[in-house]
Parts: sequence; structure tokens; C-alpha cells
Amino acid sequence: MKLPALPKLRHPDGLLPTALALAYILGAYAGGFALLVHASWWSWPLGVLLLGHGLVIAAYLIHDCTHQAVFFEREWNARLGNLLSVLVGGCYGAYDGLRLKHMRHHVDRADVVAFDYRAMLLARPWLLRLVQALEWAYVPAVEMFMHGLVIFSPFFVEAYRARRRRVLTWLVLRGSALLLLACFAWPALLGYIVAYMLFLNVLRTLDMHQHTYEVVVGLDAEPGERPSYAYEQRNTFSNPFGHSPLLNLLVLNFGYHNAHHEKPVTPWYRLPQLHRELYGADPAEEPVLPARQFLANMHRNRVTRVLNADHGDATVGQPVAAGPGFVGVYGVSFLTAL
Repeated sequence: MKLPALPKLRHPDGLLPTALALAYILGAYAGGFALLVHASWWSWPLGVLLLGHGLVIAAYLIHDCTHQAVFFEREWNARLGNLLSVLVGGCYGAYDGLRLKHMRHHVDRADVVAFDYRAMLLARPWLLRLVQALEWAYVPAVEMFMHGLVIFSPFFVEAYRARRRRVLTWLVLRGSALLLLACFAWPALLGYIVAYMLFLNVLRTLDMHQHTYEVVVGLDAEPGERPSYAYEQRNTFSNPFGHSPLLNLLVLNFGYHNAHHEKPVTPWYRLPQLHRELYGADPAEEPVLPARQFLANMHRNRVTRVLNADHGDATVGQPVAAGPGFVGVYGVSFLTAL
């Protein structure tokens, strides 16, 4: 009997970092829930942090899968991406749709979305006020709204009708698991909700500060004239947490975003080195937003950002080291397939 061939890693040095990342994700997920179920004064907040961080690492490993940066074969990247999307709640949309949207972001040099949530909110003033109030309280309401669109759009938009079975299947499976958790360990359910909110906030804090791209509505629309490589560089920013390897490892080095856009197939563990190769000779030329400034911007504009849509070249002539000269946008997560 012939054994199935093992997946081939894209990068020869990828075995240990990939294995460690996967082990951490599984350990954080299981350990986080165990601590939440224990529900003591010390285990519950620790469980929230551990579970939330496990979701963050899983999401950024999905990002590597979309760029074929984990395995050599597209099929194995898709398998791992699909598996991890179950953990992070991205399973209601197909992995292929998620990957297509993200590739449009790179190829078209734009933030491409299927629906303009801003128009939906403006058409419903009561909903806009609710979302703004939640965002003021640091509840990632826009991201929750976008995830909700992934779930409900197959039942209201004919073009997505084929996704109904997938959505219903995962609603039953995940809904049953959450219902059991509510019945037997309600503090763990509450902890999961808080951990998920924390997870969404971490991802979008980095996302909202990495581009001043135009927001383009229409995943199926034919792209127009694509902006140039120079445009991409002018409107892409890195936001690592200083020069601390440990702090940046907490988000799988996702803050080294210019390096990622320069060579998208570079795996997460090589991004700091690539960043140094690109900008080490002249640190003054680094397109790096200081952590204090972009965190302050996240806080200061958290409500204004609900309706904001940045425009390309909005910061031309402004020194990057002075911090973000832009508000940033919500709703551009690579985890929503819309």
C-alpha cells in the first residue's frame, strides 16, 4: 500500500517555524478554553488573552497560505487555510473567495470589497448611530457587520445563492458548539466573545494603518487601469512594534508590510530580514509608522473612521516618521470574503 505523499514546504527552512506556529495555535485554542471553563479570577482573563492571541496567529498564518508561502502545492495551502478559517470564524465564506479578494488587493493596488457598508449605514441612520456608539466603546462593530454580510448575503443576493448550504452547515455546527458552551460553561462563552472582539481589534489596528489605497466596490468587476508600482510604495506603510523581535512575533511580523508587498511569497519569519535588506542602508527612508503614533491614531479616530474612505496619495509630502497623516479605513480585513 502506497502512503500518501507528505506536503512539500515552499521554503526549506519552514518546517520548524510552521510547526511551532501550528502547535501554538492549537495549544492557545485548547488552553484558552480550558482556562475560560475554569473561570477563576485569574484563569478567565488569562484565557481571554491566550485564546485571542491564538486567533491572531491563526489569522496571520491564513494570510501566508493565501500567498502560497507555507506549502509548495496550492492544494495544501488551501487545506491549511480552510482548517484555520474554522478556528477564526472565517469558514462561512469559501477560502477561494477569501484568497481572490486578497489577490485583488495586491494586483489592483486597492482595497477591494463586494459591498460598500458605508452606503448601507448612511441609508439607515439608526444603525449608523448604533455602530458609531459601539466603535466609541472599542467594540469592532464594522468588522462584525462585514462578517454578518458574509453570513446573510447568500439569502438576499442572488449571485451568492450557491453559498447557502455552506453557511447553514457552519451555522448549525458552530451554533451548536456555542449553545453547549452557554449551557455548561457560560463564563467560557462570554470569554470567547471578548477574546474574539480583542482578536478583531488587533487585526484591524494593523490593517487600517498599512495603506492609503482607494476603496473599490465590486469583486467581480473588471479592474480599470492599475496604479503603478511607485503608487503602491507611496501608499503602503509598515507598522511594526518598534525593533523588538518578541513584540513583532506576537503578530507574526505582519507589521513589516512594505517588505511583504515587495515579495509577497516571503514567509512571516523572514520578513524582518527582508525589511532590513530593503531599508537597512538608510533608516531615514524606512516607510515605518511609529507604534505610539498609529496606536494614538487608532484611538483618536475610532468613530470618524466608521464612514471614512482614504484616498490614494493622501500623505504625499508628509514625513512618515511623524505618524499617520490619514484616518484609516474599517472593513478591509482579509478574513471576509466580501
